[in-house]
Amino acid sequence: MGETTVTTLEGQDRAAPRPVAEDRAGEGFLHRLRTPRRPRFWFEILLIAASYWTYSLIRNAVPEQRGKALRNADWIWSTEHHLGIAVEQSVNHAVNSATWLIIGMNYYYATLHFVVTLTVLVWLYRSHPGRYAAARLALFATTAVALVGYYFFPLAPPRLMNGGHFVDTVVVHHTWGSMASGDLKHMSNQYAAMPSMHIGWSLWCGLTVFALASAPWARVLGLLYPAATLLVIVSTANHFWLDAVGGMLCLAFGYTLARLWYGALPHALPRRAPESHPTPPPSKP
Repeated sequence: MGETTVTTLEGQDRAAPRPVAEDRAGEGFLHRLRTPRRPRFWFEILLIAASYWTYSLIRNAVPEQRGKALRNADWIWSTEHHLGIAVEQSVNHAVNSATWLIIGMNYYYATLHFVVTLTVLVWLYRSHPGRYAAARLALFATTAVALVGYYFFPLAPPRLMNGGHFVDTVVVHHTWGSMASGDLKHMSNQYAAMPSMHIGWSLWCGLTVFALASAPWARVLGLLYPAATLLVIVSTANHFWLDAVGGMLCLAFGYTLARLWYGALPHALPRRAPESHPTPPPSKP
């Protein structure tokens, strides 16, 4: 009996669990990372600036692969004909006939993509700090996965297709409406058209405003903004319809990642971030 007792105690000693302080510390750190908190202004400015600089650097560093991009454009155009949605050329020519309208769209394409996105980020920062981090993660993840598309699927926009008979509205009307047209074409990768981040970003803005704005007119504008953007990118011959689908899929990935990380979609999180309190020291045994 004594030997059995000793053996049992020795087995318990060998099988005794390790201290869990380190495990708890790791879990606590992960929990803090996944808990929405009030954003810090200086950090967000640096993060957005660094992220956009990195995005632009990588996007423009992707090999242009002109031949492959043109073949992919032919394939997209053929696929859209097969699906019965290849009306981009008709839209491009129809809108181009109204000079005042197409010039406005050129400037819309060049500016609102950035202005509206930054405005929504600032609005979230000020009015919905508890949802800001999750919404920002969805936007950044959307943008990051788009870089994969630019690398593996170079695509010429309709205006650069061989024999596509599309009008490059920036060149024709001498407006500054695209970093990939006119004198600015050497500053940007012209064959990074799939997916369309004009759609990815505008849809992120529109859904965010629709979900969180209290004024009905603002919610309506939130829905109209991505719809107007879709019309603009097609009218200016910068994208196919299917590029827009690619942008939507990227946004779906972004929201999925935010949902998995924070446990809820951005609009479902508390409006105000919980106050952070110092972690109390562990109690003594």
